[in-house]
Amino acid sequence: MEEKNKDIYGEHVGYVVDNSTPSYVKFVSTNPPPVGDYVVVDRHDKPILGFVESVGTRSITLSSLPGSYDPQILDRLRGEALRTPGDTFFECTAYLLGDVENLEMTRIPPLPGDLVYRASDTLLSSIFGPRGKEYVEIGVLVTRPSVKVSININRMVTRHAAILAITGAGKSNTVSIIAERIVEIGGTLLVFDFHGEYVYSDLGKGRLNVIEPLVSPRLLSFSELQSLLGIPYNAYRQEYVFRQAYRSAREKIEHGEFIEDIRRELERISLNDNSRENRRAAIGVINRIEVLKERYGEILEDTAPRLIDLLRPGYVNVLNLSRVDEEAADVIVSHMLRTMLYERKRHKLGEKSKLQYPILLVIEEAHILAPKDRDTSSKYWLARIAREGRKFGLGLLLVSQRPKILDPNVLSQANNMFVLKLVEPSDQRHVQAASESLSDNLLAQLPSLNIGEAVVIGPMIRLPALVKIYKYKGRLGGTDPDIVEEWTRYREEIYKDSRVVDDIISQTEKYWG
Repeated sequence: MEEKNKDIYGEHVGYVVDNSTPSYVKFVSTNPPPVGDYVVVDRHDKPILGFVESVGTRSITLSSLPGSYDPQILDRLRGEALRTPGDTFFECTAYLLGDVENLEMTRIPPLPGDLVYRASDTLLSSIFGPRGKEYVEIGVLVTRPSVKVSININRMVTRHAAILAITGAGKSNTVSIIAERIVEIGGTLLVFDFHGEYVYSDLGKGRLNVIEPLVSPRLLSFSELQSLLGIPYNAYRQEYVFRQAYRSAREKIEHGEFIEDIRRELERISLNDNSRENRRAAIGVINRIEVLKERYGEILEDTAPRLIDLLRPGYVNVLNLSRVDEEAADVIVSHMLRTMLYERKRHKLGEKSKLQYPILLVIEEAHILAPKDRDTSSKYWLARIAREGRKFGLGLLLVSQRPKILDPNVLSQANNMFVLKLVEPSDQRHVQAASESLSDNLLAQLPSLNIGEAVVIGPMIRLPALVKIYKYKGRLGGTDPDIVEEWTRYREEIYKDSRVVDDIISQTEKYWG
């Protein structure tokens, strides 16, 4: 066999057989590459790179037997023919990715008998490794731990991204690695943190900025405040009187407390309006204001600064939503998204802006904020940013363990994906329907991924890849607790406390005789 370029060709692993196409190649091997690895087909005019999709075993002896195998015959063959060197071989298929020089697809399939090699580490490193200042390193190839994988941050932010997986598969770890890398190159993120996973972390190596969800009601839009009050959109009378009171309070602020100004306007309507229906509706909204104060009093403050003013460039900014319910989170997130899009547009137009730098928005629990079966305020603004954000330097990173209930229009705008372990077929189909890059051969890998392994696809990476995401070395709040250890520690503390009490009682009894 002639000497091959070692920068391209690794170990020889097989031969092309019949029925190959310009997109797929079939080959046989006695020493097959693992599924998810890369091979080079030594085609007659140029070498072609392929992604190994399947590997199956074949026996020459068993192939000659009838379709139904007799267990007794198999038992006799097991120690003889089936263990004879050369009897067993492997049938493999690979999805062709293009020629190794330009990764351009060819129109002529490989020929039967063409040699198949494992792609060299040098070739794969040139494809997946660091390439410039806009690239950051996130892991290694699952099948080649020596090959580092980098992604293009410019393309990830401008084309948006999603991290999708079942619970416990490594979503928070992936977010943390991406956040750490972006801060290292001077970038800025805002994480909408539903469960406080990042609030007590050490993300950013000292460049973590936690923002509490304290908002001024006077900065909320009419629809945001309506949502917070829980006024249904089909409650036309209540919406009408509330709109009147809202506008009046905007025009004349008497005592500086916006909610109280609205309440006074509603009381005026309830006493003086000519319409009985309007008076009753006003009383209903006043009742809703009382409920609002009980439920959200601690997050509403007239003198609170604008949340956007609390952002720090070059930091991992974390908006702590663990203190609020889903309805309040929807209002706070939509308010923030609306404000940020407005400010970035102002900056783009050369006007004075509160947000003069690009930012990546990490949307945890994206299926709650943008569900497919109902409208939310956040979903509207997420869709707007998904369509318009790239022009203004606003990127989305959607994170969800329930992709099948995530709005497909929002998800489809995420051109880049980190898809970790997904078992349920309906979740897999939903993700595939939203992505042009997730082919059937990659979809088949999702159930078998280990924790921390991901299918990475999209413009941010040159070729689809199975990647082992680096383990974040710092502290995170999203890891599973050691239940048994906590029980043991609690029991020991209780035992220690009871012994102290017993000792005090014993000493007291001795003193008093």
